[in-house]
Amino acid sequence: MPAQHYPREYCIDGARIIDPSADLDGVGWLHVRDGRVAGIGLGRRPDGIQNVIAKPGLIACPGLIDIHVHLREPGGEHKETLQTGCEAAVAGGFTTVCCMPNTTPALDHVVVVKDVMKRAADIDLCRVKVIAAATVGRQGRELVDMDALKDAGVVAFSDDGDGIEDDDVCRDVMEKLREIDRPLFPHCEFKILSKSGVMHAGLTSTRLGLQGYDPRGEELMIQRDLRIVVETETRYHVAHISTAIGVDMIRRAKRNGVPATTEVCPHHLLLCDEDVIGADGTPDPNFKMSPPLRSRDDVKACIEGVIDGTIECIVTDHAPHTAEEKQAGFVKAPMGIVGLETSLACAAKALIWPGGLGWSDLIRCMTANPARILGLEGGTLAVGQPAGITLIDPDREWTIRAEDFRSKSRNTPFDGWRVKAKAVATIVAGRPVYLDESCPWITE
Repeated sequence: MPAQHYPREYCIDGARIIDPSADLDGVGWLHVRDGRVAGIGLGRRPDGIQNVIAKPGLIACPGLIDIHVHLREPGGEHKETLQTGCEAAVAGGFTTVCCMPNTTPALDHVVVVKDVMKRAADIDLCRVKVIAAATVGRQGRELVDMDALKDAGVVAFSDDGDGIEDDDVCRDVMEKLREIDRPLFPHCEFKILSKSGVMHAGLTSTRLGLQGYDPRGEELMIQRDLRIVVETETRYHVAHISTAIGVDMIRRAKRNGVPATTEVCPHHLLLCDEDVIGADGTPDPNFKMSPPLRSRDDVKACIEGVIDGTIECIVTDHAPHTAEEKQAGFVKAPMGIVGLETSLACAAKALIWPGGLGWSDLIRCMTANPARILGLEGGTLAVGQPAGITLIDPDREWTIRAEDFRSKSRNTPFDGWRVKAKAVATIVAGRPVYLDESCPWITE
């Protein structure tokens, strides 16, 4: 988007206004002044508002929030930088992202965390919040200085990429987090059970002769953790859930009043382990991630979990890797795919177009729910709040082309897919930081 000056006051008129935080859904208007929401309503806009932007058919909603993103800085700048990651985020409609701590060095100290936050603020695109490591170096032994990290602005704690396998350490982490009122955001995996598997353990892994990742590695850690959550009453948010049993455990915990939530990635809603096999009959490294693509039954269970509200957030687990790394062969290739620029369309393909979910519910999973779970600013279009807004064209059909990504990396299983729904404008504090060529706007 070229650098231009935009009016301090404008009105988005005639869009479908969806604000799940206020149970608002209907055609109306959204008035922005001096970076904040000045007015909102359904029906005809009030007289006297200047700088009207109108394009019927768009959805105007709170800025999308992704609470599970790997921006790779520090230490992984060959894969992604804060600059390219933020550019990818706003192109995908995200006004806020939360970066995970498995960097080099890990985000386990105030100095490192503050440096990331300052550099992200200097880039001045989307808001970047930090999820810090729960243990020093993400080694699962010694707790980080959680008080200091909380004071620095950390919103949650996770050893993402590794589970906290020691029961006593996990309990100590949860007790401390309960004290400072921050959630544990675990990567659930007992590696003695997952056995360094490179894909889901099943018929396809056997057929390919590949080491299978036993889903019990994920499920038994969730089970262990929930037992400690009951004891400590710590807020608990399971990262990238992928199995039917895991979803059901969270469902039952929530029914029993346990403070547990979870999230799912679009790739775990659209793809299964059978899709790993490429056109040439060999496994494609762009379909390799952790947790791995699971069985068809697991995919169905994850979709049902979103529909019934067990799974409250859609996230990307955006994990950039270079082409050279991914071309090392399926066994040696690193796990992870990029997702910031494809998340909205892929989530719509999995949940809206088959008829399982409506736009209001999907937007809730990408705005109000993640904001509530991590206590983030945003997720609302309430009058007086900073104007974080995403404009979506729900009928826009387009082809995903990895070569066009703003992200520094191209590792996606969705290259070439025909999809529908696209963010056409991303607005942070009233300022458009991304505009699609199809989106009208007023310049001064």
